[in-house]
Amino acid sequence: MTKSLFPGFDGLMTLSRREGVDIRPTLLRVLTDLYVQASSHSEDEQRQFVELATRLIDQVDDATRAVVKARLAIYPSTPAPIMQKLGLTAAQEGRRVSLAREIPAAPPAPAAARTPTDAELRMASNMAMQPKDAAEIHDMFFRAGASERAVILHNLAQTPLKAAPRIPTVRAKRAIQILEMAAIANDVENFTLELGDSLILPSRVAAQIVDDPGGDALAVAARALDMPSPNFQRILLFFKPEIGTSVNNVYRLSRLYDRLSDRSALVMLAAWRGSTLAVTRAKYQSSLHDAERQRARSSASQPRPGVQPGSSPAVRTGTGGSDR
Repeated sequence: MTKSLFPGFDGLMTLSRREGVDIRPTLLRVLTDLYVQASSHSEDEQRQFVELATRLIDQVDDATRAVVKARLAIYPSTPAPIMQKLGLTAAQEGRRVSLAREIPAAPPAPAAARTPTDAELRMASNMAMQPKDAAEIHDMFFRAGASERAVILHNLAQTPLKAAPRIPTVRAKRAIQILEMAAIANDVENFTLELGDSLILPSRVAAQIVDDPGGDALAVAARALDMPSPNFQRILLFFKPEIGTSVNNVYRLSRLYDRLSDRSALVMLAAWRGSTLAVTRAKYQSSLHDAERQRARSSASQPRPGVQPGSSPAVRTGTGGSDR
């Protein structure tokens, strides 16, 4: 039954117990990585993941659980039993998946909040976002639709990933004034420059936020600046006419903005900043590799000198090997 999702899982579990090597933390991480690679799953795949992950979550260490929780917290299609197992809450009832009958339903009474362990608290304060994770969150957000983005932002508040520091109040207030004036004047260039400068974002990411047709990215950026809701609504009406002329879009974004937590916005801000490092590494890694190969090839093809540096050539003073 588990063959399609994770081949050889039961055999690996048996081997780990027999050989005395606990590979269950690795199995849970790999299983989670495989599951989140796809945007959707069949009912059978969901059932398999719930069965396997539920077995492993109770058997691994706190640090592994925290890492898995961070990955599944930002994944929009995490099964409801796994969310409950990890202490996560669903953003809306509609995203709960239907499971097979043999999987017991969640109890109607909400479970008592579990006190975080010492390991989880350490992870929550020290788990800096790696460039690869930042790039994945960045790409996942901009590829997602409106409903999926709302789920991602809701779940970011619960992830143990480290958030970006708050923008200083004085700098944020000045940025809000400049952004609102640029929006009223429909000055896209200065609006983009100020947004990138105030949030310490590269121009590429700032432009992507401004050009985002849904407006969700702009809402996150505004929340990261702690922009008051009326100011954000004015920017929508003046700067985004395609949104401002739609009552439904304005209402949706205003509601999203009011529900968006500061932590969610700051974690996303950290992802936007970190994604640039991943792009830069990928851009220059091949060039550096080619340069190293070229230097190695040049060194190998360079002819060796006939006389070693620092030595004097032998002087022949006679014939037959005798000196005169």
